[in-house]
Amino acid sequence: MKKKDKKLIAAILIVVLLMIVIPLFALKGAEFGGSDDAGSQVVEEISGDYEPWFTPILETLIDGELPGEVESLMFCVQTGIGVGIIAFLMGRFVERKKWEDKKQEN
Repeated sequence: MKKKDKKLIAAILIVVLLMIVIPLFALKGAEFGGSDDAGSQVVEEISGDYEPWFTPILETLIDGELPGEVESLMFCVQTGIGVGIIAFLMGRFVERKKWEDKKQEN
């Protein structure tokens, strides 16, 4: 890896970290909530008789709301599966490139 590439990667990582940390200190006491709740609140303000079209399947099965920890777990599992698929595909592309380079050398 070239020295220029390392500097670029370091600069990008610093910018990303600053984007994560600065809002936490600049907006003390702010709520960083999800868009689902915010959207339904805005609709209720506009039209007071808002009623959702459907109830989530798992909430219907357990006859209540899912605990936040379970929702977080399901989101993390979904994220892990997505990352696994992306990493697998990227690995395939790298391996394919190695095989193509090896064929061209022979």
